[in-house]
Amino acid sequence: MATVVEGLAGKRILVVEDQYLLAADLKRSLEKFGATVIGPAATVERALALIRDAVPPLDAAILDINLEFGGTAYPVAEVLRAQNVPFVFATGYDRGSIRQDFDDVMNIGKPFNLRCFKRSVFP
Repeated sequence: MATVVEGLAGKRILVVEDQYLLAADLKRSLEKFGATVIGPAATVERALALIRDAVPPLDAAILDINLEFGGTAYPVAEVLRAQNVPFVFATGYDRGSIRQDFDDVMNIGKPFNLRCFKRSVFP
C-alpha cells in the first residue's frame, strides 16, 4: 500500500457521490492516505460549486454517474475535462452505459479500489 500513500498524499480530490455511507467511506479511505477530500457532493450543483471555489485547484475527482434528484455527473465531468482535471467514474454500471464521449474515462466499479484510482489519475 505504500505506493497508494505516496501517490495520494497532499492531493486535493473531489468526491461526487450521493449515497452517504459510500461517500463517507471513500472520504475516510482517501484521507487515510493523506489526500484532502473536497466534498463529498451529492448533487451536480454542489459539485460545480466546489469546483468553482476550489483554491488551490483540484488534483483529481471521483464521480458517481447517477446522483440525487435524477441528475447525472456528466456536467461535472465536462467541467473537469475542460479544466484538465483527471477523474474516474465510480459506478455499478457497465462500460456500455457510460456516455460515448467519455469512453476514455476509467470506470472503477463499486466497492471502490483506491489502487485503480491512483493508477488512473496519477500514473
